[in-house]
Amino acid sequence: MPTVSIGRDRLFEALGKTYTQEEFEELCFSFGIELDDVTTEKAIMRKEKHLDEESDGDEEVIYKIEVPANRYDLLCLEGIAQALRIFNWQQEIPTYKVANISPKSMLKMHVKPETSSIRPYVVCAVLRGVTFDAASYNSFIDLQDKLHQNICRRRTLVAIGTHDLDTLHGPFTYEALPPSSINFVPLKQEKNFRADELMEFYKSDLKLKKFLHIIENSPVFPVLYDSTRTVLSLPPIINGAHSAIKLETKNVFIECTATDLTKAKIVLNTMVTMFSEYCERKFEIEPVEVIYSDGKSYIYPDLSVYNMEVSLSYITGAIGVPLKADEVTGLLNRMQLRAEKSLSDDNDSKITVSVPPTRSDVLHPCDVMEDVAIAYGFNRVKDIAIAKGYNISKGRAVSLKPLRLEEFSHIIRLEMAMCGFTEVLSFILCSLNDNFAMLNREDDKSTAVIIGNPRSSENETARTSLMPGILKTIGQNKAHPKPIKIFEVGDIVLLDNTKDVGATNSRHLAALYCGATAGYEVIHGLVVRIMQVIGLVPPDDNTTYYLKPSEEPEFLLGTQASIIYKGKQIGTSGIVHPEVLNKFDIPDPCSYFELDIACFL
Repeated sequence: MPTVSIGRDRLFEALGKTYTQEEFEELCFSFGIELDDVTTEKAIMRKEKHLDEESDGDEEVIYKIEVPANRYDLLCLEGIAQALRIFNWQQEIPTYKVANISPKSMLKMHVKPETSSIRPYVVCAVLRGVTFDAASYNSFIDLQDKLHQNICRRRTLVAIGTHDLDTLHGPFTYEALPPSSINFVPLKQEKNFRADELMEFYKSDLKLKKFLHIIENSPVFPVLYDSTRTVLSLPPIINGAHSAIKLETKNVFIECTATDLTKAKIVLNTMVTMFSEYCERKFEIEPVEVIYSDGKSYIYPDLSVYNMEVSLSYITGAIGVPLKADEVTGLLNRMQLRAEKSLSDDNDSKITVSVPPTRSDVLHPCDVMEDVAIAYGFNRVKDIAIAKGYNISKGRAVSLKPLRLEEFSHIIRLEMAMCGFTEVLSFILCSLNDNFAMLNREDDKSTAVIIGNPRSSENETARTSLMPGILKTIGQNKAHPKPIKIFEVGDIVLLDNTKDVGATNSRHLAALYCGATAGYEVIHGLVVRIMQVIGLVPPDDNTTYYLKPSEEPEFLLGTQASIIYKGKQIGTSGIVHPEVLNKFDIPDPCSYFELDIACFL
């Protein structure tokens, strides 16, 4: 989840109260966020530069706070401080409004049709009469970076541009032009560049080079101009130097170009709502009209509040606590959701919830229920209701049942443990090398789900078997006394064109025996035992399950078999090939089996 670094003293000033570290940790826990680390600015720099200098004892304390990935309003100090003040009843929920200005005086953004081929959407707004200090200015810039990394997906979906409006002249145009025809001075530069020259120039820039791939191969680049043909920005790469915002900037023009209009609206709303508190007219945002080539026009930002009706019985039933309507509305107000009770025709109390533009994460009644649970306190929910698997709904106990797959997996885990095997848990993401080459397999491009823009080479693909993780575990623990007997029950992921998401999860069981006596009979006996527990005994006519000789590259030829159930291969077993063991740095023989247990349901 995202981590936000905030100066402790400035945060306490914004909260209007000083806390001890323990008190603040408790406050974060109550609100559903976490104080992840306490450090200093200089300590962070020393860590980045691998220095061993000692602290001078007079450094600003930095709180690193971990927030939910879908709470974009908590990615800056302003959002966290406001949320905690409302949670502590120190502040009313703010009402954000769009300034009431005439259509004639409203700024306009004209969108040219060529943009549809590269980044078809743009949304805009203006913050008037802003007063920045050094801290709030840095927070404003930092929020853009956080949003770019989070909901904007490294600028591929949305790119944010912020400009000093007093240096520009409306109306504005959003165009898509050949790179050779775009000339401007980019931010933090003094030289004029053509857009194609800029692509080459930034290939050596550590920060910006990772965004070049988004547009560099396109015949046209998106660009924003004012009425004097001054370039505002070349999204999603860089803004122009001419309209760069400064500490003294009073009127901020914000534009977000995007391939996803919904996310662009969320990003714009987040930017303007978090920093409208610094405007001369607090919480008021000036709108901009966006006019498309087909004549359609839209006014942004959209700060409308939408209402959601949630039944009280659903909330109390899901949480397992018999709360009254007044209690629920009070808890929701603490979570920035205005709520009031109403009575439906069936006498089941309803809670009408007004979702503000800052809470884009609230999409379903279950999101409302979750906020009630957070405000009430998960630690206050009685253990007895959870332990017995009962829920409280409309004043009566309702028995809850676990999912069949999870219940079945639990039974398998217990049986494996009783057979003397130790459970391990490995990552579902792995490298392409681990998934294929290390197992003597070839990537046929039709089974593995490939991760786009992986964070590291260890996260290139979702595993197509449990084998890489189990062999890695043995390789890292080869000094452990032999024999080593481990198992894992977990999901693999396979491409599947019949699914709407293009892939499917499958629950597998895998076990490995490592030691000098790791013969095939050891692992085969375990397969037989698991089948007995499931209720399958191989008859003479092979109508339930049977073994069939196989030729899988990860096993020794002649000491392996496929497990066939109802005419379909559901698993493999055998002695692991010495080449595979060498690749994982395992010196001892290993026998292994893997089984699709979901097929038995």
